Amino acid sequence: MLIVPVKEGESIDRALKKLKRKFEKTGVVKELRARQKFTKPSVLKRERNIKAAYIQHLRTMEENV
Repeated sequence: MLIVPVKEGESIDRALKKLKRKFEKTGVVKELRARQKFTKPSVLKRERNIKAAYIQHLRTMEENV
């Protein structure tokens, strides 16, 4: 459970902004969307490999510059 302490005189908008930021950092929404549909393990593995290759490509380009 997320708790956002609201100080005396603090606006509700600021408290909502803090709540949204905390909510985003915990990754609740991302996990919820991922659980809405089943993704095959082979697809997950392929996506991880593509992401790793992309990051490696960026790092090699950074070293060459």
